[in-house]
Amino acid sequence: MTLIPTTMSAVQLVGHGGLDKLVYNGAVPVPEPASDEVLIRVTACGMNNTDVWVRQGAYGTEDDAAAVSTWRRQGNTLTFPRIQGTDAVGRIVATGSRVDPARIGERVMVDFSIYNRDDDSLADIDYMGHGRDGGYAQYMALPAENAHVVDTDLTDVELATFCCAYLTAERMLERARLVAGETVLVTGASGGVGSAIIQLARVRGAVPIAITSAGKEQALLDIGASAVVTRDKGDLVDAVTKASQGKPIDVVADLVAGPMFNDLLKVLKPEGRYTTAGAIGGAVVQLDLRTMYLKQLELHGSSQGTRADFRRLVRYIEENRIRPLVAGVYPLREFHRAQTDFMAKSFVGNLVVVPD
Repeated sequence: MTLIPTTMSAVQLVGHGGLDKLVYNGAVPVPEPASDEVLIRVTACGMNNTDVWVRQGAYGTEDDAAAVSTWRRQGNTLTFPRIQGTDAVGRIVATGSRVDPARIGERVMVDFSIYNRDDDSLADIDYMGHGRDGGYAQYMALPAENAHVVDTDLTDVELATFCCAYLTAERMLERARLVAGETVLVTGASGGVGSAIIQLARVRGAVPIAITSAGKEQALLDIGASAVVTRDKGDLVDAVTKASQGKPIDVVADLVAGPMFNDLLKVLKPEGRYTTAGAIGGAVVQLDLRTMYLKQLELHGSSQGTRADFRRLVRYIEENRIRPLVAGVYPLREFHRAQTDFMAKSFVGNLVVVPD
């Protein structure tokens, strides 16, 4: 029988602002699982952009893009202190009264989404690390249905690179209806979601072209990019046309936006599809509507994923069709250093935090 302590170490977000708002606390009460929940001992947790955006309050509002605000969808479900961390992996150490205790001991990967409907609609969705505590802690309680056993020899650290990044990527490609033989242009390709899109596009039989900063080209070719365009190439439209050898761009999967946004629409073929789940280059952009309506383009917003998306992701892992990209591992107590390195974006893949 596993002895569960009454307190644990965790990193708590205590307000919007800088890194000083992330506080390491060695005396946080261990959560108790509700009747339909499990308690896991967290062994690894991947990092994501949403952690930074929520800390900074950078989501804005519909009325004021510069307002200090958090996740827009359900109003403000964020309260402080909050333990962030979406990409948790661990072992079940306790179960609620309505969960089979035989699950104790299972190694699980966490589907971080908080589903408020029984169907696959994402209209009323929140996530762990925002609407409730997440995985930057030694223990985490979550609904039993969100704890997925994965039949794989991958380590806990490797598994922790998949949850949020790859689920986000898979939903983007589902929204854009990417199919075999099509070409997809991927911005922010060296990050967790971007590198996931490259691999998942290959799973679908599509051809990914990556946009990234200089020095990361070979790493992206190694994971499946057919060509790489670096942002220092000048004319983006011309560089993408050369990289695709004149073949049409069917889908743009954009995680950057900012100044390149209009060029991304220009490179799309008529009736092409644009999908976005991030805007690290600038969230407020100018759109020439003539480009959109004269080319009859589709624009799709996307975030998180459905239960079916996550089950499909688990299958891809078990079939060895996608692989983890661990760029760095940090102890929980060095979280400030981990997030500083994460924001520098000098790596390819994902960074992972390991609880004490």
